[in-house]
Amino acid sequence: MLGAMGWLQRFLGSSSARTTGYPTSSNRASSFHLRWDGLPPRERIVAVSATLTVVVAPVVPELHFWALQASFTDGGRRFGAGHLGLQWYPRHPGSTAVNWGGYRQGGGELDGSPSALPSATGNPNTRDLAWEPGRPYRLEIGVGGRPGHWRGSVDGTAVRELHAGGTGLADVVVWSEIFARCDDPSSVVTWSGFEARTADGGTVRPDRVVVNYQRHADGGCANTDVRPTAGGLSQLTSTGRTTPQGAVLPVEG
Repeated sequence: MLGAMGWLQRFLGSSSARTTGYPTSSNRASSFHLRWDGLPPRERIVAVSATLTVVVAPVVPELHFWALQASFTDGGRRFGAGHLGLQWYPRHPGSTAVNWGGYRQGGGELDGSPSALPSATGNPNTRDLAWEPGRPYRLEIGVGGRPGHWRGSVDGTAVRELHAGGTGLADVVVWSEIFARCDDPSSVVTWSGFEARTADGGTVRPDRVVVNYQRHADGGCANTDVRPTAGGLSQLTSTGRTTPQGAVLPVEG
């Protein structure tokens, strides 16, 4: 039986769910994630890939970022992490861009190679890319031209290489990071084709993902959702939440 404080916390928690206005996190974004699970623990992963389709594109002039992320590792050491994905970014031509960047373990942005893609904002991580809603795009993080360098590519075209260190990849997730108001018109993306390549050339796949939503206390919107769809998993904004925090969803092979 809940005491007085328990009832108060339940009341405040339900009444203060953030479904309108901007997220209140430090970067004014609301994020939600699908963490890969079920990869063979003893295999060294040297490349990960996923297919991203923007099913319903944003209509507001606010940044939306959908990415595949992995940590750079060598045994038990971590060398930071990188995120590769498409962006809806009004400061780029057609509001479309691609980003391949990341952070060192302990903080600070990773250095990287120049990109052959232009950038309207002059940002080394964020480049112009004319992606189209409804079209699937294959994102891949893999070994670069030198040890410790990691290439991010979209449909086989390299964005650039990050200089991170490490000999393998771990902690793989796909996510949405939304800088719009919680009650702005809904956008929808679908993730599919999760795949990893091992150091010996084999192919392995996660068999499930774990759902994570940014907490209310950390500024997240309470009306984001994850839904299984034919052939993939969709992430939606400004909608009713049907899949709870921590849910484990199977991944189709």
